[in-house]
Amino acid sequence: MLKDNVIRMEHGAGGEPMQALIRDLILNNITFRSAGLVGLDALDDGATISISGIIENNNINDNTTGNNPGEIVVTTDSHVIKPAFFPDSNIGRLAVSGTVNDLAVMGAAPLALTCAMIVPEGFELESFEKIIRSMNQAAEEVGVPIIAGDTKTVERNGLDSIIINTTGIGVANEVIRDCGLCAGDKVILTGTMGDHGISLLAHREGFELGTNLVSDVAPLWNMIKSVVKIRTLEGKTAISSMKDPTRGGVAGALNEIAQKSGTGIVIEQKDLPIKESVSSACEMLGIDPLEVANEGKAIIGVKAEHAEEVLAILREHEYGKDAAIIGEATDENTGKVLMRTTIGSMRYVDTPTGDLIPRIC
Repeated sequence: MLKDNVIRMEHGAGGEPMQALIRDLILNNITFRSAGLVGLDALDDGATISISGIIENNNINDNTTGNNPGEIVVTTDSHVIKPAFFPDSNIGRLAVSGTVNDLAVMGAAPLALTCAMIVPEGFELESFEKIIRSMNQAAEEVGVPIIAGDTKTVERNGLDSIIINTTGIGVANEVIRDCGLCAGDKVILTGTMGDHGISLLAHREGFELGTNLVSDVAPLWNMIKSVVKIRTLEGKTAISSMKDPTRGGVAGALNEIAQKSGTGIVIEQKDLPIKESVSSACEMLGIDPLEVANEGKAIIGVKAEHAEEVLAILREHEYGKDAAIIGEATDENTGKVLMRTTIGSMRYVDTPTGDLIPRIC
């Protein structure tokens, strides 16, 4: 995966080449990788800083009433999209939403964001202001402040569009991991898949593929915070795992969950929520919708006895109205994802290997 000794586009596409780059070149060269329950080597959607560790290491009095004061959750992401504006949205809304969602799928309430922008010379001020306003609207939606930032400019021949990095800080009383799926758990997708990637591809290439092809980019915390409160009889959260299916799509996220959890996952093709326009576009372009990036969806593993309750809560929210139970975890074919097709046959759903649609998140 690291042949040629150079970075290739597929190293940023969310599939096996990117995983190999992270595993072989990044993790192997960073020694100090953890400050809490979840560290860099977990390769989750974020990492955590133990509040109890902060209290102990800094001789701070612990005034919390419980035994677990919680974990600070930190995530960071850089956003490189071509073009920066796409139907119904832009890179600003995506940058905030993506970072909020990385916190949300770990069960963390967002506390604050930081933002750094690299802008090419000649970028229009009107476009720049629109991006800032979109960031603010997304942040206001979930009540998270943008508390620090940085702006740099580069020569016009050094960069063809704006790049935004956002870092998010949140707090979770009970961190949800993407490695927690257990056999028997149900798997929920919170809405239609492939909307972002296909709408951006159609817009960028000028394809006339339908009038309702728009990105799904959205901050999900207001929806997700309702379901993480659901408890089992033992008092633990009913949510066993979560992940947002961005680069690599649903296929990439499900494979990562299965591999980390040591379970198999079987999904039902007939239950996969997808817009007809997206399905038609994928069929015409020869693209598997399971591999297309999403920016406003989450995959949720939930204890079977609470699956319908979680589904009902999700469907009450604007961003979850198309949520569906798409499959379940099994103790067979561990680390693998299989799909039962509409004709009853079974096929493997593999981790994507290429750069399916470049520069969409």
